[in-house]
Amino acid sequence: MPVTVEIPKDKYAGKVREIVLGATKEQGGTRAKTVTIGGESTLPYLHFEGNVPHPPAIAVEVQDRKPGDWSPVLLDAWKEVADDPVKWAKAAEALGVDLILLKLNATQADGSKNNAANARKVVRQVLQATGLPLFVFGPGQAELDNELLVAVAEEAKGERIVLGVCEDKNYRTIVAAAMANDQLVDSRTPMDVNLAKQLVILIHDMGLPLERIVMDPTTGALGYGIEYGYSVMERLRLAALQGDGMTQQPMLVTPGEEAWRVKESKVGADVPAMWGDWAERAVYWETVTASALVESGANVLVMRHPDAIKRVQMMVAGLMSK
Repeated sequence: MPVTVEIPKDKYAGKVREIVLGATKEQGGTRAKTVTIGGESTLPYLHFEGNVPHPPAIAVEVQDRKPGDWSPVLLDAWKEVADDPVKWAKAAEALGVDLILLKLNATQADGSKNNAANARKVVRQVLQATGLPLFVFGPGQAELDNELLVAVAEEAKGERIVLGVCEDKNYRTIVAAAMANDQLVDSRTPMDVNLAKQLVILIHDMGLPLERIVMDPTTGALGYGIEYGYSVMERLRLAALQGDGMTQQPMLVTPGEEAWRVKESKVGADVPAMWGDWAERAVYWETVTASALVESGANVLVMRHPDAIKRVQMMVAGLMSK
């Protein structure tokens, strides 16, 4: 005789906050479309238990000049477009991704120090080259970040771009620029639940609406601390669902950067033969890192290799099919 088994379901008091990235012409910008992230009322992809309204958005990292520290495997995947951020952004959009993340370097292609004028020029060119919503991250040097990102915020006024990264010792100037120019910010902290929550509070206390803050809890690559990063994201998501308003921000992670900085991806010589083909191994390192972070509740994944992106897109499509 058939037995009916009732699947237990959790009910949560809270949900992840929805955030709209980009602005169309009707909204004061020039983007061909906007991208909405967040809105989940259950743990990742438990469609039977709650609502998962939007798939995680995939962003391609594009740099303002050819990266000097990227693996040859990765540079070969992009070939000559890596020399030109405009061509690179167009090639990235052709992959069917959702977002572009433009990384500004500390120096220009000729070795001179990057400056506000160059940052304005590159951002304007990339905005004209693609209709996707844009993230712009600085080189990670506090004084230079402030100089470049203030100029970027002014140049892209009305586009609702995401400025980053805001950290505990360097968020005030970037947040002020975002507030003055209707932009969003990326709130980055080390892997810690309380620190992630605290920085969101500090940014919000300056007057920036929570609907304009993307949480960046950081992560490690496969084999390099991803387990701890996963657990931090899981606890942040549980706190959000249980009603903690300051942990309800959509989360951004950078599996591309993390996966391609480790030896298994960057090095092809003088490694054990059992590691296998270098290019295949490297792409899988990014793919598996990103896949784990999808399962941890990431709302934006910043990726690098086209093949890894395609594989994660297929995974997301499967997870979103109810």
